[in-house]
Amino acid sequence: MHLGIRAEQGRARETHGLAERALTLHPRSGVAAHALAHAGHELGAGPASVSFLDQWLTADPDAMHTRHLNWHAALQSIACGDFPDARRRADTALAHEDVGMRAATNWRLLLVGQAPAGRSDLEHVRELLTAPGGMAEIFHTFNLALALAVEAATDDLLALAKRAAGDDRPDYRDVLAPVARALADITAGRPRAAADLLSSLGEKTERIGGVRVEREIIQDTLARALADAGEPARAADLLHHRTTTRHHHTYETHLLAPH
Repeated sequence: MHLGIRAEQGRARETHGLAERALTLHPRSGVAAHALAHAGHELGAGPASVSFLDQWLTADPDAMHTRHLNWHAALQSIACGDFPDARRRADTALAHEDVGMRAATNWRLLLVGQAPAGRSDLEHVRELLTAPGGMAEIFHTFNLALALAVEAATDDLLALAKRAAGDDRPDYRDVLAPVARALADITAGRPRAAADLLSSLGEKTERIGGVRVEREIIQDTLARALADAGEPARAADLLHHRTTTRHHHTYETHLLAPH
């Protein structure tokens, strides 16, 4: 195993252990439950993570972290191939304003050929982008780009890519612009162009912000584009560290399958 991957797995196991100890002392700690959900994703906890989150949420359905932890459970369900459960959580637990979490769930479902949950309103997404401060934070803007991709709003994505390319901020110009353009290529049926754009970014995608489970969707998109462009071996190599270090990889299997 590559040393970097081994270190990542070690950090995830350490975080998992610390979160479990924190929950032993403070069972209703939302911060600890959230940390456990992140570590569980990295380690491939799968159904065990979903079960824990459901038990934690059942004890207090109105907990402050309810929507976000349900989103984490939806991601674990997608990873395990339980797509109906992911759709159910998105439709019942996420609110109208949870555009980013809804888009991140639905784009993953679409990448593996599955029907999405209830979608965000396209006009609402456009309003969020054009509102004052709509592009003030790169990760927020990236999530809105995913929402546009779910709606196959190619022209909107191209306009966003052009706007980001003309931005004075390097992360917008050098990272967000090509990511938005690649999403436009995917929605327009140009997987080769999308794969070329995303492949050229490499580790620069980390500048999108968020944490790994949130940025991983860019790698998912690249894998799907490579598979659709007739390069399944490159797609498999891209996901090798995930399919060999996690207990579940049903989702990755679907990403690599021809659609």
